Amino acid sequence: MTVLIRYIYSLVLYALVPVIVIRLLYRSFRAPAYRQHWGQRLGFAPKLADRKTIWLHAVSVGETLAAVPLIRALQEKYPTYRLMVTCMTPTGSQRIQAEFGDSVDHSYAPYDMPDAVARFLNRVEPELLIIMETELWPNTIAACRRRNIPVILANARLSEKSARGYQKIAPLVKPMLQSMDAVVAQHQDDGDRFLKLGLPETALNISGNIKFDLTLDADMHRSAQQLSQQWRGAASRPVWLAASTHRGEDEIILRAHRNMIEQLQQPPLLVLVPRHPERFDAVENLCRSAGFEVARRSQPELDASSADILLGDTMGELMLFYGACDIAFVGGSLVPNGGHNMIEPAAWGVPILTGPHLFNFSEVSQLLIRGGGMKVCDSDASLAAECLYLLQNAVQRRTMGDAAQQVAEANRGALSKLLAIVECQLPGDPLG
Repeated sequence: MTVLIRYIYSLVLYALVPVIVIRLLYRSFRAPAYRQHWGQRLGFAPKLADRKTIWLHAVSVGETLAAVPLIRALQEKYPTYRLMVTCMTPTGSQRIQAEFGDSVDHSYAPYDMPDAVARFLNRVEPELLIIMETELWPNTIAACRRRNIPVILANARLSEKSARGYQKIAPLVKPMLQSMDAVVAQHQDDGDRFLKLGLPETALNISGNIKFDLTLDADMHRSAQQLSQQWRGAASRPVWLAASTHRGEDEIILRAHRNMIEQLQQPPLLVLVPRHPERFDAVENLCRSAGFEVARRSQPELDASSADILLGDTMGELMLFYGACDIAFVGGSLVPNGGHNMIEPAAWGVPILTGPHLFNFSEVSQLLIRGGGMKVCDSDASLAAECLYLLQNAVQRRTMGDAAQQVAEANRGALSKLLAIVECQLPGDPLG
């Protein structure tokens, strides 16, 4: 029965290939990189030989950033192995290449069609597959099982909404979970949802969130301080950051910013960073149509300190931006997208604001709210009010930032637990 269900699933995927191609072409009008490397999506990855390989899959930017400390730890712990790091999006690909360069091999992951997966596995021949967070593909996992390739789901999270979706295709999901060697979940609630879907208890591990295990080195601190001075200018104006915003949020943020400009004697600079690069131009037009003076990060010749808004239209700098602002609003939360990573501003000791939609980071958000490091705003009025209060009260701003940082520090340690599980699954001596 399991084989039959997966066979039907595969037929559906093959039937959808024309739709997938049309979707790639459509997305390429706004992000031309979607026209590239289609062969890799069909399994034509670079051929790897002469060294054993660990395959790590991170679907897009968020998962790639979460994987950074893990990849660096694997490189140190397993120096005789090469790492093949895959993703599904151009932004994820850009982040992998910017972060690791030639120190890892990189490809788009194959679509979950039997021939594409087999082609990829024949070329890469991985000893282990590590999947970040929740990117589960039945044919990929089944193919690894047949080839005795262990599969670990790392830093796993599963919201109630996602669990309900998986429950609707339980005959496909349950055999897939039963084929996994280990699921290393962020929280017990995530683990319980995996168990209800069919994961064996022996495969479940709870580690915490490895995103807490990030490191801010001295160079990063110096760069953030320099950027902060550049943004503030001679007038030392306040700076608030709206990070990873989605369609429908920018308008709310701009109304809040207008409110703040009207009420503060020293008008703040808003650093606005859309989540998706294809929206950069549209968001700039939105800001200008609302009457704001806009500078772009990609055009350093423009003086951001005299603008109303700095558009963060570069890739890979958000962590630096968090270190240069007074307040951080984390997007994807004023619209029902589930929120984005609020651990990064917490690590900097920056007070955090979000919207109410936080299901992708439910445990982290609860820790930060209970710890006093984050507040939830549900409108432009409440967002402006919280920002105004914090910008006008330096003591409260420091207190809230310190509370966020304490939460970040107290929850480190997930990476070492995950590495111990990797060592149990990876054959042979780590040092070769």
